[in-house]
Amino acid sequence: MKTIPLPQTDLTASSIVLGLMRIEALDDEAIRTLFHTARDAGVTVFDHADIYGSERHGCERRFGDAVTLTAAERDQVLIQSKVGIRKGFFDFSEGHILRTVDESLAALKTDYLDLLLLHRPDSLVEPEEVASAFDTLQAAGKVRNFGVSNHTPAQVELLKGSVEQPLIVNQVQLSITHAPIIASGVAANMAGLDQSIDRDNGMLDYSRLTGMTLQAWSPFQAGFFTGVFIGDREHYAELNDVLDELAAAHGVTPSGIATAWITRHPANIQVVLGTTKPSRVQEAAAGSDVTLSREEWYRLFTAAGHTLP
Repeated sequence: MKTIPLPQTDLTASSIVLGLMRIEALDDEAIRTLFHTARDAGVTVFDHADIYGSERHGCERRFGDAVTLTAAERDQVLIQSKVGIRKGFFDFSEGHILRTVDESLAALKTDYLDLLLLHRPDSLVEPEEVASAFDTLQAAGKVRNFGVSNHTPAQVELLKGSVEQPLIVNQVQLSITHAPIIASGVAANMAGLDQSIDRDNGMLDYSRLTGMTLQAWSPFQAGFFTGVFIGDREHYAELNDVLDELAAAHGVTPSGIATAWITRHPANIQVVLGTTKPSRVQEAAAGSDVTLSREEWYRLFTAAGHTLP
């Protein structure tokens, strides 16, 4: 398993993150099998959010009920959760952040989060409230590191004006087929080409310049929950041909190659898996060890429909 340093910290993390948003319906043994398979494959980061499940903290509660960690085992993993999405609105108020973290800790049956992310941007955010909440959580030992999800560079800078702790992670949607943070830069300054439109204000370059780690969610989704591109020959025939070819060449599966396409980027992007199948975790872990050549990386890029000017 490829590992990466998390800038602005002394932490080293796996390039694969196991996302646990779909575990609520699994029984305890299935959750434990998924967790231990991930650990055996080298995964050290486990991703939650308060909204995952049929009710708030549903998936966190299932994880806490099923997985019992000794103090030594807890020290070897990074557990992160997210806060801010409520039914019909977003909420980064101090009170909501503090209450939600306490609820997450109780559900997960842990004393602290290694990382807390602010979920979708709250347009009514008061950075001073976020800063106060972060200070309280850090001082109490409840959260050790902080970050964001789906935030633009300017939104991060707004928070930085008040928040004293480093914002070390930004979790964003990224796959070979859904790659505007990469594709727009490749086609910069091309009038009339949709790909050249910058939809995130230079998020990728900003993250590299400021030492933020990007975490790629939905790494196998064609778009915004529009289905998986792997095996979809009706819409992505050429891409699947290249995935199959490179999978055979590198001794991994097409899912492994789709993972390798993300982990090959020098920005050290982590891949957040949403699977409940242990075999898929193993496939992605194997793919993280593959280093695609520039030619292979760009072949996948163009086979997915992106333009090289």
